[in-house]
Amino acid sequence: MPTKREEEVTVQIDDAEIMFRNFEGRKGKMNPEGDRNFCVVVPESEIENLQAQGWNVKFENPREEGDIPRAYVPIKLGYVFKPPRVVLVTSAGKTALTEDTVKLLDLAEFKKVDLIFRNHDYDFNGMLGRKAYLKTMVVTIFEDELERRYGLNDAETLDGGDD
Repeated sequence: MPTKREEEVTVQIDDAEIMFRNFEGRKGKMNPEGDRNFCVVVPESEIENLQAQGWNVKFENPREEGDIPRAYVPIKLGYVFKPPRVVLVTSAGKTALTEDTVKLLDLAEFKKVDLIFRNHDYDFNGMLGRKAYLKTMVVTIFEDELERRYGLNDAETLDGGDD
């Protein structure tokens, strides 16, 4: 179990699989309004290591009998103290996503995701724990022929432009 400490601990996952996306922070049955988060599937070779470091590794319920449950870590996006750096990569180039435009990732079809998450260790009324917060994420999305030809996949065109 982690102890309360100030040092930053990071984990990098390349070619990450993302699930349960809520980059917008939509209110849901298990999600308060404004709580931006997603989960990253943990490679099987890293499960024990992350658990030993105190990360909150959870397991997905198998959909069918005989399925092996996938391990994942819930990750929050915090924009108050240490905002994450999120970059969208398309044929048109790289676009830094902001707190207002990161919601576009909820509907995007991911081609490749590389990310780093960092720790937030806490001691709340004697309960020690470690939460994961996104530090850096680079997302390459699939594009169709017209999106590539006309460069339609940047944050401004995806979000409908300036309001």
